[in-house]
Order: sequence, then structure tokens, then C-alpha cells
Amino acid sequence: MIKINILLILLFVFTSVSNVNSQVNDKRIKFKKGESSATIEGSVIRGDRDTYLVGANKNQTMIVSILSLEENAVFQIIDRETGYYLDGAGEIDDAKHWQGSLPSKGDYEIIVGGTRGNAEYVLKVYIE
Repeated sequence: MIKINILLILLFVFTSVSNVNSQVNDKRIKFKKGESSATIEGSVIRGDRDTYLVGANKNQTMIVSILSLEENAVFQIIDRETGYYLDGAGEIDDAKHWQGSLPSKGDYEIIVGGTRGNAEYVLKVYIE
């Protein structure tokens, strides 16, 4: 019984550390003073993802686009308030461009990944 309790405690600790590490890897997108857009250059190794957070208000318009030399970089967008993907930028959409009115106030998570191999990309985010 003691071994099971210790095992459960260790499992809980490792799960908690894993969740903290994934949150630390989120990169916050901050616009320069007086600007409403940002451009980020990055790269992902096959199977990895980069995660960016951007704050916005309800009903603001957001435009996100991604460019890559081999056209193999895509993104998804999650509304952190609801936990749902935005229409057209979900897990199966392989979005390269998204534009729409934001459904809630708070953080939006932009997840960048590759469709094949490694992907170098330029991510552009515009909010008005």
C-alpha cells in the first residue's frame, strides 16, 4: 500500500512539472507601442510545436498568416477562455491564413507546427 501511495505521489509530481514546463514554453506576442501587428520568425523540428500567446478583446478583428519556404508550416488558434479552436484554425484545418472577429476577451494560443519535416516560418499577427 505504501508503494502505491509513493507511486501515485511521484506520478502527480511529474505530471505537475510537465504542465508547468509546457506553460513556460509559451511565448507572449507583444506589439510595439502604437502598432497593431507583430512578425515572428521561427522554426520547428518535425513533431514539435511552437506556442504563442496574444491577448485581445472580444469582437476585435484578428488576422494571422504564416509563410514558409517549403509551404509546410501551419497553425491552430485556441481561445483560452473557452478552450475551443477558432473555426477554420482547428486541429485538422492546416491553416496558413485566418481572419475573423474574436469571440471573447483574453488570451489566444497560436500553435505552429509543420506538416512534413522541419519548418522555418514567418508568422504575422494583426489585431485591430
